[in-house]
Amino acid sequence: MSKWYQETKETIFSRFNSSSTGISMQEAQRRREEYGYNELEGEKKKSLLSMFFEQFQDFLVLILVVAAIISGFLGDVESAVVIFVVICINAILGTVQQIKAELSLNSLKELSMPNAKVLRDNTVCVIPSKEVVVGDIVLLEAGDYVCADGRIIENASLKINESALTGESISAEKEDTIITQEVQIGDRKNMVFSGSFVTYGRGSFLVTATGMQTEVGNIATLLREAKNKKTPLQVSLDDFGKKLAVVILLICAALFAMSIFRGESVMNAFLFAVALAVAAIPEALSSIVTIVLAFSTQKMVKENAIIRKLQAVEGLGSVSIVCSDKTGTLTQNKMVVQKCFVNEKIIEDEDVTSEDSLLNELMLAGVLCNDATYKDGTEIGDPTEIALIQFAQNHDLSWEEARKQYQRLGEVPFDSDRKLMSVAFEKNNRIYMVVKGAVDVLLNRVTQIETKDGIKEITKEDMVKIEEANHIFSSSGLRVLAFARKETDTASIGVDDENNLTFLGLIAMMDPPRPESKLAVETCIQAGIRPIMITGDHKITATAIAKEIGIMKDGYKAMDGMELEAMSDEELKNTVEQVAVYARVSPEHKIRIVRAWQDKGNIVSMTGDGVNDAPALKQADVGVAMGITGTEVAKDAASMVLTDDNFATIVKAIETGRNVYNNIKKSIQFLLSGNTAGILAVVYAGLVGLATPFAPVHLLFINLLTDSLPAIALGLDNHTSEVMKAKPRAKDEGIMTKDFMSNILWQGLIIAINTMIAYYFGLRFSPQMASTMAFATLCLSRLVHGYNSKSEKAILFSREMWNNHYLNAAFVLGFVLLNAVLLVPAFAPFFRVEMVSTYQLMIIYLCSLLNLFEIQIIKHALSIFRKNK
Repeated sequence: MSKWYQETKETIFSRFNSSSTGISMQEAQRRREEYGYNELEGEKKKSLLSMFFEQFQDFLVLILVVAAIISGFLGDVESAVVIFVVICINAILGTVQQIKAELSLNSLKELSMPNAKVLRDNTVCVIPSKEVVVGDIVLLEAGDYVCADGRIIENASLKINESALTGESISAEKEDTIITQEVQIGDRKNMVFSGSFVTYGRGSFLVTATGMQTEVGNIATLLREAKNKKTPLQVSLDDFGKKLAVVILLICAALFAMSIFRGESVMNAFLFAVALAVAAIPEALSSIVTIVLAFSTQKMVKENAIIRKLQAVEGLGSVSIVCSDKTGTLTQNKMVVQKCFVNEKIIEDEDVTSEDSLLNELMLAGVLCNDATYKDGTEIGDPTEIALIQFAQNHDLSWEEARKQYQRLGEVPFDSDRKLMSVAFEKNNRIYMVVKGAVDVLLNRVTQIETKDGIKEITKEDMVKIEEANHIFSSSGLRVLAFARKETDTASIGVDDENNLTFLGLIAMMDPPRPESKLAVETCIQAGIRPIMITGDHKITATAIAKEIGIMKDGYKAMDGMELEAMSDEELKNTVEQVAVYARVSPEHKIRIVRAWQDKGNIVSMTGDGVNDAPALKQADVGVAMGITGTEVAKDAASMVLTDDNFATIVKAIETGRNVYNNIKKSIQFLLSGNTAGILAVVYAGLVGLATPFAPVHLLFINLLTDSLPAIALGLDNHTSEVMKAKPRAKDEGIMTKDFMSNILWQGLIIAINTMIAYYFGLRFSPQMASTMAFATLCLSRLVHGYNSKSEKAILFSREMWNNHYLNAAFVLGFVLLNAVLLVPAFAPFFRVEMVSTYQLMIIYLCSLLNLFEIQIIKHALSIFRKNK
């Protein structure tokens, strides 16, 4: 983008072929046809059908699709139907989740207000803001939204709130003079930007950019470029799925060849291979993970966190870096008076008393030299002026009563050149003039000072004390205003009257931290999570807040946008761990910071509320937006929205995320160890020349019905705060660790052994009874194994064994379903089982329960071994 803030007005008028009287209607029409409307471009949406078919791209799902099709051609219709039903349910769930698509660009469009006042043919016209074109002269006054980017032409004390773009809560004071040096967006005082709004004064600007060429348009482009990240669990499961698919295909091919070599028909050999594939593939895994995450989101809503993307729940458990916006996230997004300087002493806000007459005069000056109003919770005006009103209200000085008693008779509005504002009022039949403004400017105009002993000539020592107080305030990140007054002969005051003033005092204010921010930051650090502040505010202010809440520690440093701009990505990556605060940064900088941490192997969460935060929210592994103060753009770009705007809620969400991850691990281990048992049983039977122990419908029944419910129940296991005592998982730490896979193998082996014992027992009666008893034993064993999967340690005789009511209900339901299949004759043909006797049923129960005791004993032995190691 061109640097219009460095050009003269004449150059800009010439460049855009415009003038102070605007352009003609005909020219505006021509430019609109050439450049298009002043609106943001949307992205082409995918059709519902294409989203549905995208769900079938997973390699494991494709294996099942092929198996189902061939099974159908070979006459095994039941297996084909069941497999297709399962994969279609998974596809529907995935499509529903994808339909909750990004709405960021639509929200960005809504930032453009419906109307704008422009000069066309030297006449003021009110037109839809989308019809504004480059070269237009747009008129602004307090309350107007800015419809496009532009260079200020006329300025009368113009103040514009640009917090949605810059993150700075204080309205920017505008000017119409040229800026010679290169500056960041927050310091371009002679420019206005689309999406901001006027809080004070009036003015006009020449439109230099519309639609996608504006700063907001640039953010829209960044939103497109920022990629949605997969969580570590997704990455791990994807990797595991690919490896599992390769292993399954190799084993199936080997056993298919072995069956053909033994003289079996191609059809039987293929059905045997299908049985193995079905046994190995956890068909319901993705559905179960989705369901567990969905249930967790309902729990988190009660904890003031709305999850927009299910994967964010698990991602939160991995977060090691929280990049937080300052304004409105760590702070309250409003100015509050902190300290005063009057009568040669600094007074804290809480020490203010109504008995101090000099302080009362200072508060009165703050109320009278003020255009803001505050009533019934509605604030209108500049944030610093609102803070002055609230300060007076908090200390029993009614701003409404004061303004009624001392009505304004005259005024000299604030402007950025003078950096002063003056008003005249009558008090005790005398006319007084009150002036407020920048400390350095006002001190040059005072000749007297008000003290407890009355008014006296101001001395050099007095000046030094005032300047020292100002330095103390400024170095603490406070915004300081000076106040003075004088008696005058007339209410018709002007700029020339702003001299020979009597100094009253200083009032210092800031956008303070939220009360809970300090504790939340401390909790983050204890959990091994590094909080980072990223803001569009000034470095001194940001550093002061960061120190107060514990983000800025010894050894850390602050960096501003200009320093960051001068760095390469590699230099930033090498420096990022030393920086705790980033100030005066742009949207592009925020994305670079997030990427630098990600390149260091971290899982990054970014919090924010403004339009300027949206690209970084999307780039982050977990984007967190504020629900109350947050813009719709930020909310739509984020993975999670906080309904209470409380930074502490993030900590609770991280705790929930860690518990959810642990519970999902339990579910996956439960599913895979059960599937391993099925694989081992099928492979063993193939190697020793036995008939296939299970029909495909047996394994699908187990995987989808008696496995799914306990897996979901394990995913909803009770949460514990103990998870916050551990450090975050490393980004490259997959779920399939050595210990995790070892547990799956040895537990699956035990279940397989007991299953084959039941098989051999049934073989004494018939091959069909052997298959029935193997199926029933494997099914019941996996139901029992749900209790084994609750903990890595032995819990057989502890309360923890039975405290999951979901798991107890899943066991009972699965047990009833299995017995119905075994004992109701109508089910026998469909599930390919024989009716069992009471004796055979007892053998099934015994072999299944053996798994519980054997695995619990081994877990206890392993715990003793690890302690003594």
